[in-house]
Amino acid sequence: MEVEVASLRALLRPTAAVAACLVLLLAVGCSGVSGPTCGTGAGAGNCTRILFLGNSYTYVNDLPSTFAKLAQSGGHPVQVDVIANGGETLAQHAASSDDLNKIASQRWSYVVLQEQSDTPATDGGRAYMYPAARALAADVEAAEAMPLFFMTWAHKDGEPSAGQDYEAMQEQIDGAYLNISKELGVPVAPVGYTWAMVRHDHPDIGLWQDDGSHPTAAGTYLAACVFYASVFRRSPAKLSFHGGVSDEQAGLLQDEAGSWVLDMKSEWGLG
Repeated sequence: MEVEVASLRALLRPTAAVAACLVLLLAVGCSGVSGPTCGTGAGAGNCTRILFLGNSYTYVNDLPSTFAKLAQSGGHPVQVDVIANGGETLAQHAASSDDLNKIASQRWSYVVLQEQSDTPATDGGRAYMYPAARALAADVEAAEAMPLFFMTWAHKDGEPSAGQDYEAMQEQIDGAYLNISKELGVPVAPVGYTWAMVRHDHPDIGLWQDDGSHPTAAGTYLAACVFYASVFRRSPAKLSFHGGVSDEQAGLLQDEAGSWVLDMKSEWGLG
């Protein structure tokens, strides 16, 4: 059964070396290893391997590496990899042989699926999103990995061309990801939902850059905290890695992420 969007109110590509990738992040995107690898030592079998498929919401401020460093500070060895180019949609990822080859290249623990920011917010966009999400999820599961949807945040001022303010756009995005999550039995990392809660509880924390779309360092850190709680089913509270965010703000973001993810695990398909 589809999630009623209104009910959510109640709950409220070329591969490059890392150095070259970081230089190009803001301009074009990133494809290739981001952050530490698991290695081949005795502890490699306990390593969590995560492939991120997304776009600028994933590569701005290097979310995969931020997550990896946060996880390591919590005692979780991880390896992350990423394919993300500006404006890339799930349909483009699903049609890319590079993506499919990367999915099949090794035994991932999770493959994160992030749709373009506007697409989940309209009926027309979801008509493109859902077939691609189904195809990618099937490819990921065929590779014996777990798909994990990345619920994104709305634009700071919503989507005026669709008649949506921030709240309306976020409700549509939340509903879009929850519907496909429930249909496929695939978990979702509720970054956008948690973002909305932080916006309400701590309006002094700037989560958007001046463009009203892309994340600040605090926004990316919040996303990393949500992924930490979603992947490890543990709160990131009191972890030492703060990702360039002030200690005070990092503590607040850690607490918010731990609370909204773990207190609502069943809503996000996290068990």
